[in-house]
Amino acid sequence: MLPGVGVFGTGSTARVLVPLLKAEGFEVHAVWGKSEEEAGCLAKELGIPFHTSRSDDVLLHQDVDLVCIYIPPSMTRQIAVKALGIGKNVLCEKAATAVDSFKMVTAARYYPQLLSIMGNTLRFLPAFAAMRQLLVERYVGEMQVCDVRVYGPSLLDQAYGWTCEELMGGGGLHTVGSSVIDLLSYLTGERAHRVHGLLRTFVQQNGLIRGIRRVTSDDFCFFQMLMGGTGSRSGGVCCTVTLNFNMPGSFVHEVMVVGSTGRLVARGTELYGQRNGSKSEELLLGDSGWVGPEVKEMTLPHLQGLSSMVKALRESFQAHEERRSWARGPVAMAPTFEDGLYVQTVVEAVKRSSCSGEWECVEIMSQEPDPNHNLCEALQRNKN
Repeated sequence: MLPGVGVFGTGSTARVLVPLLKAEGFEVHAVWGKSEEEAGCLAKELGIPFHTSRSDDVLLHQDVDLVCIYIPPSMTRQIAVKALGIGKNVLCEKAATAVDSFKMVTAARYYPQLLSIMGNTLRFLPAFAAMRQLLVERYVGEMQVCDVRVYGPSLLDQAYGWTCEELMGGGGLHTVGSSVIDLLSYLTGERAHRVHGLLRTFVQQNGLIRGIRRVTSDDFCFFQMLMGGTGSRSGGVCCTVTLNFNMPGSFVHEVMVVGSTGRLVARGTELYGQRNGSKSEELLLGDSGWVGPEVKEMTLPHLQGLSSMVKALRESFQAHEERRSWARGPVAMAPTFEDGLYVQTVVEAVKRSSCSGEWECVEIMSQEPDPNHNLCEALQRNKN
């Protein structure tokens, strides 16, 4: 039996997600928007029976057992933690800070019987699933270098909002880079221990964002990661990532893994490979095509990955008669809240590196920092 679904958010992802859920047999019972008008418009457009601007109305809805959270990062932690506490399964996007991510991890550990996964759809894209399997089978031999390039148009909304603010989770590094960081960990089976990065905001104002308001979120980011290999002779995998969102009308999404005996490269939704000694690369997995509606704000890899993720969710819940019960197998590749904490830790390390100009260590939080730490230090100095 499939669980009833409540959706938080009225953006492009929610507009694509709801029809995909319905196509797989899920019933979407409620939608939340930041205003009654926004929620009402989406509910009418997609045929959702209940809409609200009050989060508790969705979380306490008797027919909702799975909550999908696609809202600004600064609000994600509050809704996700509360949903788990009420006993709802949770699929959500990234949080705004590592501290928020740690609180989500704590809640997920406290309710291990509930589904709690991050919505990085790239893991579910068939091209990356095939790439990971080939890497396990040592198609490229020993992995040496990963190179990622993502180029596209501006990520800013039409009006001034959270996408313009670095502190609220806006910018290419947080919005797109976080999914790349998670993907590289999934593909290589390793985690970054040191990073070096550079962030820039080339477009600080435009025709719609002007006056006293300025964009602080990055539209260009370049960073390097050293992954795994801290105790091995090989030194692990060297990764370079370039994100450039100053290219209107074009989109490039390329992930390449180079090893001792060959290379694999995913361009968009297609996978290519070439072994050392061969004259040309071969197509290993072609584009299966997208039959859904075109969405300008979402790229094809994310669209196809989202579709595959929803199919995996259906298989996970379909295996049990109880609506809130789920099987781990079909969603085993999904990133956990622990993965989300790791990703956010890397993002913050890259930001520190951009400020310091130095390599930064990636140290994952093991306990929540004391919010009064600075105050306590000041009081101690006064005593001395």
